[in-house]
Amino acid sequence: MIEINNLTKKFDQFTAIDDLTFTVKEGEVLGFLGPNGAGKSTTMKLITGFLSASHGSISIDGFEISKNPIEAKSLMGYLPEGAPSYGDMTTLEFLNFVAQIRGYTGEEITRRVQRVLDEVELNSVSQQTIETLSKGFKRRVGLAQAIMHDPKVLILDEPTDGLDPNQKHHVRELIKNLARDKIVIISTHILEEVAAVCSRAIIIAQGRIVADGTPAELEARSKYHQAVSVRLSEKYDLAADLTGLAEVGDVEMDSEDNMVFRILASGGNSIFSQVSEIAQAKHWPIIEFHASRGQLEDVFRTVTQQTQGAQ
Repeated sequence: MIEINNLTKKFDQFTAIDDLTFTVKEGEVLGFLGPNGAGKSTTMKLITGFLSASHGSISIDGFEISKNPIEAKSLMGYLPEGAPSYGDMTTLEFLNFVAQIRGYTGEEITRRVQRVLDEVELNSVSQQTIETLSKGFKRRVGLAQAIMHDPKVLILDEPTDGLDPNQKHHVRELIKNLARDKIVIISTHILEEVAAVCSRAIIIAQGRIVADGTPAELEARSKYHQAVSVRLSEKYDLAADLTGLAEVGDVEMDSEDNMVFRILASGGNSIFSQVSEIAQAKHWPIIEFHASRGQLEDVFRTVTQQTQGAQ
């Protein structure tokens, strides 16, 4: 378990992290979200011991990072932003080097290096120097070194940055598999990443937690939760047919397509069956018709803008 209590980090007069408190349990994949400058990377660096806290404590499986740094850090694998490595080494040389500094010798080095080459699909570039690799392959080399020692805690800062859709899918599947017996924290600005791999998400803004919950719980906070999306084949006044229906809060037209509407639910209750009955009775010219779980983007924008407005 990771336990973070009253974590604060100041740089001179600037407070980057402001009194964060949360825990992460084994088996959780935590998405750590926030706008640029919110403090995501600073928090990752504090958890991994790259920075020291101004106040508060961080405990990794019972070891406090400030008091037992070696024991705490030995439990962690870290993929920092930018995935720094030695460009003049080949992928294989670099991973062999990482295995050696992790304390492995002999056949154990060979076994562990081959395992991560296979898991992250790097065999095709094992003999290439890292400086010649694409951004996506460099990212995967960074992920390979992070899991070399099979850590209990995996800290990933923008793990799919620079990857193509197929590579993103592979890395996300790998993360889900790794999370079965680990704690995984992913710092990201990609909201689809949360829905794809995370069991929980924390949103921070200006160094403070502004939302914490499962993706489904956060989506339920969206104004589009239980909304009905409709695409028409021709112009039609939907709002007139819905007037007086208490369950309907509002009807929005898409800003880019005047044939697409979102019928918002009042009170967060399902309105799909009621709207469907009206649509059939009034013969709406429908092409598409479906209910929405809610939008993380809407929740993200709302909670982070509220924080900015409160300053």
